[in-house]
Amino acid sequence: MVERARPLLGTTVAIRVERMDEDGAHRAIEAAFAAVAEVHRLMSFHEPDSDLSRLHRARCGTRVPLAAPTADVLREALQLSAWSDGAFDVSIAGRLVAAGLLPPPADTRPPDRGSWRDIELDDEDGVRLARPLWIDLGGIAKGYAVDRAVAALREYGVAQGSVNAGGDLRLLGEGPHFVAIDTGANAGGMDIEPSEQPVLELGEAAVATSHSRHARAAIPHLDGRTLAPAGPGECVTVVAERCIHADALTKVVLALGDASEALLRRYDATAYRQDLHGQWTTLGMPA
Repeated sequence: MVERARPLLGTTVAIRVERMDEDGAHRAIEAAFAAVAEVHRLMSFHEPDSDLSRLHRARCGTRVPLAAPTADVLREALQLSAWSDGAFDVSIAGRLVAAGLLPPPADTRPPDRGSWRDIELDDEDGVRLARPLWIDLGGIAKGYAVDRAVAALREYGVAQGSVNAGGDLRLLGEGPHFVAIDTGANAGGMDIEPSEQPVLELGEAAVATSHSRHARAAIPHLDGRTLAPAGPGECVTVVAERCIHADALTKVVLALGDASEALLRRYDATAYRQDLHGQWTTLGMPA
């Protein structure tokens, strides 16, 4: 087994390859890291040359061409916004900047109170903003990066392993794989009743966990409809086929709670939600 880790996407990305010769494993892992780094370069909120920074600097109404991966992620985000009636909304970046959770973009004007409906993405991967907006893909792009890394591993013939980007995880190969859920009970800022650390037993799958167990002003997950913190005191883990969906759906379930059931089923996903009192609820497809 070969396992390596590298700081990317604002977290530590760990990639493990099993049942492969050491040289081949290192080549596959290097390709996977390159795939993650490309996502970081294209979709960073603060890197001056990223697609998002170019879009934020453009005059309102100007068509800005995006790289295909950025357009793919934005298209998925807008679809999820439509299906969740705006609970998932990548245009909340202005509020995150105001809260000190993101750095303000350079050389751009502060956004109006627009929404995902003001983002116009065309079929040729160009985008226009109907109002000045700041877009943050942090709630979905990390899962996409994990998927891209897995695709790179498979191109090198990897059949067994994993990619873990700070808790956004894809498991490759035969299980059972055992995944311990970090519920954030020790994150501080809230009075969370203690519970044992749960463990999932899975086959090939994607897993992502988000929680809103920070001090209220520091909760990064907002309900796009109200801009209020989503699911204060709660923790959500989603299991899905693709990590881009598992990652984004954790924020949807924090915002919608039980009302996310139908949306989870659209993605054949299962959510495990722990409330402030440590009680668990399962939503979506049967585990």
